[in-house]
Amino acid sequence: MKSLGCALILLLTATTARAEDTIAPSRIVDAAVGDWNKDGKPDLALLVAPTPDDQAIGIYIYLRNDEHSLLKLAASAPDKIWGSVAPDGVYGQEPSIAALPNGSIAIASQNDAIGRDRWHQTLTLAYRNNNFVVAGYTYDSRDTLEPDNSHSCDYNVLTGKVTKDGKTLKADAKTVSIQDWQDDIGQKACGNGQ
Repeated sequence: MKSLGCALILLLTATTARAEDTIAPSRIVDAAVGDWNKDGKPDLALLVAPTPDDQAIGIYIYLRNDEHSLLKLAASAPDKIWGSVAPDGVYGQEPSIAALPNGSIAIASQNDAIGRDRWHQTLTLAYRNNNFVVAGYTYDSRDTLEPDNSHSCDYNVLTGKVTKDGKTLKADAKTVSIQDWQDDIGQKACGNGQ
């Protein structure tokens, strides 16, 4: 009887682990197809609505398997970006993901709907040394009550070059995987102190 109980526990544990790795089709909010690793085969990147345990949208990136040309998960970054994903959600807060011509991935988030502080943010991901890293961070903000209080910042994370409100600055060059990225890294480089 003990061995049957152990077998059931192992089966339930394996089933639960697989269920956590499963992305329900209804949770996919945007997708992009591109050749991320430049092997001539189309790859896939997804934005996935959060689970009840997460607060933010997840990023999942798939590469083609060399042997069978099937998609295989290469990067998983749940709970990563902010946005509205409900079909009846607030307009102007939707996230998006896009393939760039150079093989990078652009992930945009925004608040262009509520409050006086409006902003747009774009993370640019690149495939480097078998890892997806944040190559760029762009952040634009504006105050709807004080139009002169607008800012823009573009941070090349890999080189440390920062352009803030038209001025060139220098920050630390970093190699940060999408899994380890936190927006405060970009905010700090842009001098926003968050």
